[in-house]
Amino acid sequence: MYNILDEAFEKRYAVPQFNMNGLIWLESILKTAEKCRAPVIVGTTDKIVDELGGFELLAQVFQNMKKNLGVTVPAVLHLDHGQTVDRCIEAVNAGYGSVMYDGSKLPIAENVNNTSKVVEYAHRHRVTVEGEVGSVGGTEDGVYSDLSYADENECIQLAEEAGIDSLAPALGSVHGKYKGEPNLGFEEMARLRQFTNVPFVLHGASGISDADLQKAISYGHAKINYNTELNIAWSEALRKVLTENQELYAPMEILKPSKHALEVVIEEVIRRTGAYQKAMI
Repeated sequence: MYNILDEAFEKRYAVPQFNMNGLIWLESILKTAEKCRAPVIVGTTDKIVDELGGFELLAQVFQNMKKNLGVTVPAVLHLDHGQTVDRCIEAVNAGYGSVMYDGSKLPIAENVNNTSKVVEYAHRHRVTVEGEVGSVGGTEDGVYSDLSYADENECIQLAEEAGIDSLAPALGSVHGKYKGEPNLGFEEMARLRQFTNVPFVLHGASGISDADLQKAISYGHAKINYNTELNIAWSEALRKVLTENQELYAPMEILKPSKHALEVVIEEVIRRTGAYQKAMI
């Protein structure tokens, strides 16, 4: 992850993170990244890790699928919204390449203290750490949060004192579907960028316009997270095939259109974030 994010940050494009909700997602993400010659991050939200089989199984499946598919582009398995220090350590031990400790709901001193513990352990294993300040609104994988803008001073404090590798400052994005037009805090991004050289992470990117996305990338968002956009495409394709072919019962035939829908959206996002063919360089 070190090389992936540093290069994206320096050259002002972003590496997309796609959250997986099952093997169909993982296969589609890796295949499409390889096809597009793009670096990619596969996110597993802490809330559903156990439902998917646990950290060790996910790490093993990730490595085995990369090998079986012949993936040669940089691909990293990332823990999204790690809820506790222990969960982050568990992910590191299982073989994750990156973890996020989400202490955004805690007082800043406690957030810094816990994130520092994760950083200390993760860095010993060459694993990168993402931290968060503020609260990305909306619902993702059953977790709801009210929107709360990140405090500039707290962002600087977390970046400097905890030694994180990337920072997710909540500045107007939300998880899930947007109600109305997204209203990102570009002024806050620009001001914060003056005080820290840590790559930013944008959560809740599904539904953000290309123009706003490019503007966010210009302020140093080197990692952009997608989940809802993929899930909508997958569910719509699945619903369509089940509605139009009610006698169909072969699982692979039912799932084939939804896998294709995932791959189409993933490629669109890779192009949108500027990661397309960046693994060629």
